[in-house]
Amino acid sequence: MKIYLGTDHAGFELKEKLKTFLQEKGYEVEDCGAYSFDKEDDYPDFIGKTAEKVSQSPNDFGIVIGGSGQGEAMVANKYNNVRCALFYCPAVPPSSIDASGKQSTDPYEMLALTRAHNNSNMLSLGARFLTEEQAKEAVLRFLSASFSKEPRHQRRIDKIKKIEESR
Repeated sequence: MKIYLGTDHAGFELKEKLKTFLQEKGYEVEDCGAYSFDKEDDYPDFIGKTAEKVSQSPNDFGIVIGGSGQGEAMVANKYNNVRCALFYCPAVPPSSIDASGKQSTDPYEMLALTRAHNNSNMLSLGARFLTEEQAKEAVLRFLSASFSKEPRHQRRIDKIKKIEESR
């Protein structure tokens, strides 16, 4: 499994830390930019490059970072075979429902659910809304989760693919 990283200036520092962290964990990482801090750069340039790599190799993963992660997720989801989930705030109300239908107080449960239900292959992080440790935990949870392969979830992914093909 290869992990592609992309960001603009808003997530540059966090991307560099995550790159080192993932390499230390034994992951193969490809940096798709930004390669230096430039407050005038544009996130679509780097997020598009990252999403293109994942689009061509859907068994690999992409992690993109921005100020909020919102625009980055929007760009990534324009690419075929990409299902990018957004995560930027681990605070959840105690009444959240986990994958088994029970109440959960785990702020990272959405990461397991997006992998299990949507087979998400990209993760967008909001650098302004996460600490470094929260981002690392989110990335590990995302990468360690897996697709459930339940027919209802596959059926929904197949419908997404039909939308992609019709564009």
